[in-house]
Amino acid sequence: MQVLHMNKGNGDTSYAKNSTVQRTIIYAGKGIMQEAMLEMLYSNVMELESMGIADLGCSSGPNTLSVISEIMETVEAVNCHLGRRLVSEFRVFLNDLYSNDFNNVFMSLPAFYKRLKEEKGLGFGSCFVSGVPGSFYGRLFPTNSLHFVHSSSSLHWLSQVPVGLQSNALKCVNKGKLYISKSSPQSVMDAYSLQFRNDFSIFLKSRSQELVPSGRMVLSFLGRKSADPTTEDSCYHWELLAQAIMSLAREGRIEEDKVDSFNAPYYAPCTEEIKEEIQKEGSFTIDLLEGFEIDWDGGVVTDIHTPQGKLLVGQRVANTIRAVVESMLVSHFGIEADVMDDLFIRFADMVGTHLSKSRTKYINLAMVLIKKG
Repeated sequence: MQVLHMNKGNGDTSYAKNSTVQRTIIYAGKGIMQEAMLEMLYSNVMELESMGIADLGCSSGPNTLSVISEIMETVEAVNCHLGRRLVSEFRVFLNDLYSNDFNNVFMSLPAFYKRLKEEKGLGFGSCFVSGVPGSFYGRLFPTNSLHFVHSSSSLHWLSQVPVGLQSNALKCVNKGKLYISKSSPQSVMDAYSLQFRNDFSIFLKSRSQELVPSGRMVLSFLGRKSADPTTEDSCYHWELLAQAIMSLAREGRIEEDKVDSFNAPYYAPCTEEIKEEIQKEGSFTIDLLEGFEIDWDGGVVTDIHTPQGKLLVGQRVANTIRAVVESMLVSHFGIEADVMDDLFIRFADMVGTHLSKSRTKYINLAMVLIKKG
């Protein structure tokens, strides 16, 4: 919670410039989000003086306010269809961890408000945007204050490294790896699954208290198709990053002991794990749960079988991963800028080589949950 944040600003390695994959995921789930909002509005056609909307794990950059724009556009379409203003005001809450680049988000608000007024006829008095720093693995909002919760590309991040795998653990049980891999013992897989289940249960319980009855949550995060957590679609990007880091360790530029003690606070669950926790927690019904494939580079590079295509896809994926994990690597390894640059040059080459032979995809899981009431 104190360390993880996307790379700030607008530089070449910033999240703002390297979040195409996340944008692709948001776009792919646009229809799901719209349908969930429409069903909620039409199932209870009563006028709302104020609608509470939360985007959890909002990060910063061009994706952040695009989600809110889509939600508001859907509500406005319903207003027009009914010939009356079903929702008068929007209370928009943008949440992320304390170290998120909220300054970047707030600096983009004037353009956002201007666009609302010009395109949708909504003024400052119709939409109130607030930043809410803190972990979504716990309460963030007052009871019954939210109608719609959205979260994309966030819930695969755990609240902490799984218990027993922290850097201060007495025994390193996942040597040479950063995450689950084919060589990981069963205890590592069990620790990750348990941490996800505990975190997801806390997340559900917290949101159940904050949402009004029949409120909706649209969640989208990386997962896997198979019950086996070692499949390529759930962990191979971490495998390649571990290989790149180990190549530096063999040269003495990174301490190998630090590689052995690093385990990413990340987990890509399968649908069975998700269903079990939702049913066990008991506050929500599952309206939809489905998975879809996403290219590692967001589907930008069309021909990766040429030398240039291989180089380009490797660089795009490396920049995307770097923008997300660099803060953790710096904190744990103390990697200096030139070594970090070298690490991701190596990683890019490995990724390009791998994807030119096997077009591995991410699996993104999208779900719509309705609060019982």
